[in-house]
This record gives sequence, structure tokens and C-alpha cells, in this order.
Amino acid sequence: MPYVITRMCERIGACADVCPTDSIHFVDDNQEWPTYYINPETCIDCGACASECPTGAIFPEEDVPEEYLDDIDLNADFYSKGPGAEFA
Repeated sequence: MPYVITRMCERIGACADVCPTDSIHFVDDNQEWPTYYINPETCIDCGACASECPTGAIFPEEDVPEEYLDDIDLNADFYSKGPGAEFA
């Protein structure tokens, strides 16, 4: 998973707007899945999303701050077990 959106995400959507592979998704009105998520299978590791994020919520997986490490699994789960499976 090249990039991860952490729970610092405020759902502004600038990241999804610049993603060249349409790898960033969200679901409306779902407390279990409150942020945007990056599909690890289609992300090309370009970094466009991270540079566009106004809240600094997006990191390369290896640079995710310790307090947000759980968000790595949550992002993957969105596409494997959650509502993002339809995008996978």
C-alpha cells in the first residue's frame, strides 16, 4: 500500500480530485468508514494526493506516524472487507 490516508482526514476531497488512477474513495454517512481511502491495488505511488491534502493526512505507508499506524489496516480493510470492495 503505497499511500495511506489517516484519520486526520477531514473529507475535503482534494486528494480524490488529483488522483490520476481514481484510486481514492469514500462512502457517505457511514461512521465505521469516516475518511477517504486509497486502493492499494491501483495506487501508483505518485504522491499527488499527499501534496494536495490541506490537512496533511496522507503519508507513504512507511512514514505513517506511530499514532496512526492502525489506519494502515483500516485503509486495506476498506477495500477487502468494507464498502470499498466494489472498487477493488
